[in-house]
Formats: sequence, structure tokens, C-alpha cells
Amino acid sequence: MQDARVDMGSQASPAQLSEDTLAEEAGNATKRTLPSGDGLIKFHGFPQQGNDQAVARPALRKKTREGKESLERPCGLGCIVIPSCQRFNNIQCFLVFFCILVVSQGIVFGLVDLSIDTFQKENHLGTSENLVLSLTYDISSCLIVLFISHYGGRGNIPRWIAFSSFLVGLGSLFFAFPYISDGRYQLSADPEDTCQEMKIIKTCRKVSPSFQAKYIASFILGQTVQGIAGMPLYILGRVFIDNSVATHSAGIYLGLMDASLILGYSLAYVIGAPLMKGAENNTFPISVEDIDDHHKWLRSWWIYFGFVSLTAWITLIPLSCFPHSVGGTAKIKAEKRKQLHPFDNKFKDKELGTSIKDLFANTWVLMKNPVFICLALTKASESLVLIGASEFLPIYIENQFVLTRTTATKIAGLVLLPGGALGKLLGGIIVSKLHMSCKALMRFTIVTSVISLVFFGFVIFVRCDTIPFAGINADYDGTGQLGNLTAPCNSHCRCSSSLYSAICGRDHIGYFSPCFAGCIQSKIIQDHKAYYNCSCIQEGLTTADDQGDFIDARPGTCDAKCYKLPLFIAFIFSTILFSVFSGVPNTLTILRIVSDNQRSLALGLALVFLRIFGTIPGPIVFKMTADISCIFRETEYCGDKGNCWIYNKMKMAYLLVGICCICKVVTIFFTAIAFCLCKYLPKDNSEILHMPVKNPTVKKKRKN
Repeated sequence: MQDARVDMGSQASPAQLSEDTLAEEAGNATKRTLPSGDGLIKFHGFPQQGNDQAVARPALRKKTREGKESLERPCGLGCIVIPSCQRFNNIQCFLVFFCILVVSQGIVFGLVDLSIDTFQKENHLGTSENLVLSLTYDISSCLIVLFISHYGGRGNIPRWIAFSSFLVGLGSLFFAFPYISDGRYQLSADPEDTCQEMKIIKTCRKVSPSFQAKYIASFILGQTVQGIAGMPLYILGRVFIDNSVATHSAGIYLGLMDASLILGYSLAYVIGAPLMKGAENNTFPISVEDIDDHHKWLRSWWIYFGFVSLTAWITLIPLSCFPHSVGGTAKIKAEKRKQLHPFDNKFKDKELGTSIKDLFANTWVLMKNPVFICLALTKASESLVLIGASEFLPIYIENQFVLTRTTATKIAGLVLLPGGALGKLLGGIIVSKLHMSCKALMRFTIVTSVISLVFFGFVIFVRCDTIPFAGINADYDGTGQLGNLTAPCNSHCRCSSSLYSAICGRDHIGYFSPCFAGCIQSKIIQDHKAYYNCSCIQEGLTTADDQGDFIDARPGTCDAKCYKLPLFIAFIFSTILFSVFSGVPNTLTILRIVSDNQRSLALGLALVFLRIFGTIPGPIVFKMTADISCIFRETEYCGDKGNCWIYNKMKMAYLLVGICCICKVVTIFFTAIAFCLCKYLPKDNSEILHMPVKNPTVKKKRKN
């Protein structure tokens, strides 16, 4: 039997797709045409009358060399097919809409992380509430991923992904819902935190209970929906791309997909950083004058989430139009079936069952594959590094280089995290251009992990000296005690450690607030506030204002006179770049060591490992790291555990770098084990893979 010819429609005009040609390909299928502008709209799949004919099969379903039916069909929405649109029936056009959807969900992830972080700090949530908000996505996706990968892999994958686009948009609307309404704060007009002997301290300020309940419920529901939406994207989407391109071209396409996710997450950090000001300015109760800014703050959140929802839904119809297999898939898959799969040869051409019993049986087969287990654990350890970069890095930059949260978040999103996107893309391009075998992919992972480990070692030496801070590492000129913000110079001021508003005195010492510096008076000079008559500030050069009063302190932390931030950015960028190089090679190796029928289930099971050993414990580990690094925390907030105001820079650097280095060592260890196990694989599969399958050229049918 001759090879099946693929009519992709990208180079065929409507005239060439004549009624005779389509009838020849479809057999008994019937078609009716209606004029639609310059082209024709064709309706497929209507049943024929008479002769007891069943519903006709789609037009481009053909027999492959192996005797199995090909599922290549024209691009269209249901029975509506527009011939002029068949030029888009290829993997490149699919990837455009697919990457837009992935970027949209990446933006949702970033905005959600920023929003939850702000909400936690303002409401002093308990440990259980924090965990539920942070881990709902991972838990929901972990519970359903095996079922989606098992059953979705045999269905129409583009339709699954189109359903994901609907869920991404719906989940984004759930996140926007709490911000649509007002009444978030119980407004008050308390005086500023200066030294006043007779003032009444009101440190317990919480958001309205209705907003808090609405926020938690909406975000839990949104995280659950996003968890369900992500599984067809990151499991079935990868399988669809790998099935539709040549073996050694898959790395480029998968690299684009992974880079799109990180790019979306980084973009969310850039656009969401200005909204973090609400957390920076929450040390004082909101006054009536701030209500306009508060409304703008709320409006910005739901506008961003609404925009992402609209963007995701734009891809719904285009993704629904793609067929089960795009043009050229049949020949590519036929060539890939010739490659050996040493651990599961008996499953190579076997149709796997669809029952729950078959699901567990197939899962057990994968669990007995030692190479697969090692690679799955490698993916889990790599995910911890990205979690550290995405969640802990802004806090690290803010405290290590004495920056505001807004600036630190922008640096993380605009400069550093895109290194992850570039690393994913370059990793895919390199392994594709070099036509790497399974063993070569593992060598590549080990080498890049070692390089990133070296860069991590350099990062620990790039830090700034600690600024003197009264009550923390300075003792109020010998009149106070370390670890105690109260001293004789401010004991009469009735200060609260829940109202953090750092100032820098003319003695170049930082103070927790104007109250703890003993400042009695403040003025606004050229849109900048200045503090006067501070009883705890006695040293330093005095500067007079326009009215002749001597300024004792100004808002903000003292200048650290540290210029190592560019060097830190260079090292961290290089570290993240080489660290994520292994992402695409690891995925490609998993896809190559299992049979074609087990690819989607293998990726799903690998994601279960990633969730259990990576993304679920990861945030907990890094939050514990931040807590261990904390040297001063507010203790007077409604009897609850308060926010951490000051961190130990040295301890924070060692803990962050130490955890990331351990993760890289684990990656190297398990990849090395998988590499050693591959020595027992047949040489044809481990070292000499087939040359790349060229995407088939379109062969037009000519009329006799």
C-alpha cells in the first residue's frame, strides 16, 4: 500500500478543492456548498439518504501504512469548513493561539501570587488559610491529572485545549470578583505615628469580614478551576505538539510553550508591581483622603483579571477549529513508531484500555520504569528552584539591597524571571539543532546543572552590608538594648511595633518609625515629609529647612551605599538561565523512553511527582526560610502572629542559596542514575536515534 498523501490545504486554492476531489477523498461523504464572500463554506458529515448509509466519515480520514485510520481532517468548526482557511491547518498556527493561551494563564498565576501575598500581609491570615490559598491549584491539578492524561490523550486534544481556554477565562473572572465591590476597609482617621504621650493606639485594623470571606471563597474556586484548566494545556498540549512535529524539532516547539508560561508570569510581575504599594502603605489606617486611591487600587485588580479572561477567550474559537491531527501528522507518527521503546515493547502497538482498571495498570507499568522515575524526580527538584526564584526572590532583593517592594518586584519580573523564559527557549533550540539522543539529553542536563550550581556559589558573595538599625543592631547610643525597640528616649511615646514606617535619622541610623525615634513634629516640604524634634537622634549633621527648623529624619530606609545590584542581577540571570536549560530536555527524554500510547499518561504521572515533591512542599519550605531569617516581627496585631519587618541578610542569603544548591545536586544525582541505567538500553534507542522526520511536503492532486 502506498503512503497516505496529506492534503494540508495551505497551498490549495478553493478552486483546487473541487467537489470531485473532495468526493474522491471522502468516499461516500456528501458535501453541500454555499457562497460565502470570495470563498466557499463546506458542510461536512451530513448523512446520506437511502441505501441505509450511516453518517459519512470526515473528508480527510485515510488509511496509514500500518492499517490504522488517520485522523487528519480539514480545519473547521463542527461541520462548517472554509477552504480558504485550510492554510492555517498546521502546527505553527496552532502554536500561535496555544502560546497566547499559555501566556494568559501565566499572567493569571503571577497576578494571583501578588494578590495573595498582599492579602496575607494585610489580614494576617493563619497558617491553614495561607496554605489553602497557595496550594489549591496544585492539589486540584494533582487529583485530576491522571484521568485527563489517560482519557484526553485518546480524544480530540485541540477540543480539550479549547475547553481549557474557557476555564482559564472563567477562573480569572473568579479572581476579579472580590475586587468589583467596595467596602474593603473599615476607614478611620487616626493620627500619624509620631511621639504623643496622650495618644490612643489603634493597631488592630482588619478588612471588612464580608470582603475577606468573599476573597477566600473566590480565590479557592478560581485556583481550582485554573488547576483543572492547566492539565490539558501542559499534558495534552505537549503530546499534541510532539505528535505533530519531527522528533528533533519538538524541542523548539516545547521550548516556545514553556517560555510563554514564564513570560506571562514575568509580565504579571511588571504590571502588578505598582499595586503592591497598598501593602507598603498599610502601616497606618486608611483615612478618608485615601478613598479615591483605594477605589483605583481595586479597579486595577479586576481590570487586569478581566483583560486576561478576555484574552483567553479570544483563543476559544480558533483552537476549536483544529482537527484531531493537523496535516502531516500521520506520516510523522508512522516514522516514530519504528523507534524502539526498550521498557515497554509489548505496549508499542497495543491499544490501551479505557477503564479505571486499565488506568491503574498502565500507571503501574510506568512506575516500574526506573529511568522514568528518576526523570520525574528530576523535574520535581527543578521546580523548587523556579519556586524560589518566583516567590522568594522579590523579598530577597527588597531586603538585601534596601529597595521598596514595588521596585524589587519590577526587577524580578522585568530582568530576572525572563531569564527563565530565555533558558527554556534556548534549551529547546540547542537540543533540537544538535539532534540529541536520550543519553545526550541527560548529559546536557547534568552539564547545565553543574554550571548553574557554580553560579549559585557566586551569588552568595554578592550582598550588601547591614544598615545600623536602632533596637535591632544598634543600642540607641548605649541607652537601649539590642532586640528591644523601646529605650529611655522613646519610653514616653506609647509606640507600637505594628505601625512600621522606617525613617533615616541624620545620624545615619534607621528607626522603626518616627515614634520610636522620638519625633514630635512633621512637615511636608516639596512633597516630601520631614521629621523634627526627635529625642533619640542626637548625633549627625543638622540641615535647616526653609523656615529655619532643623530636620532630624526623613522617611525611608537609610542609603546602604551598596552598588552590587547590577552584579547580582548578572549572576542571578545566568543562574536561572542555565538552571532551566534542563526543562525541555527532561520532557523530551520522558516522551522518548515510553511508548506512543503512554506519552500523555507518562507526562501526567511525572506531574504528580512534581506536585508531591516540588510545587506543594516548595512554598512551605521557602516560607519557612523567610521565617527563620526574620529577626523582628510585629507581635501586637490583634493577638496574632504579625508580619516580619526586618530580616537577617546573611542568614537569608545562605538559606536561599543552600536550598537551591541542594535542588541542583538532587537534579544531577537522579539524572546521573538515569544515564547509568540507559547503558542497558539497546544502542539503537539510546545513542543512534532515527534522523529527523521532515514535515511532508504538500502534494497536490491533479485532475486527469
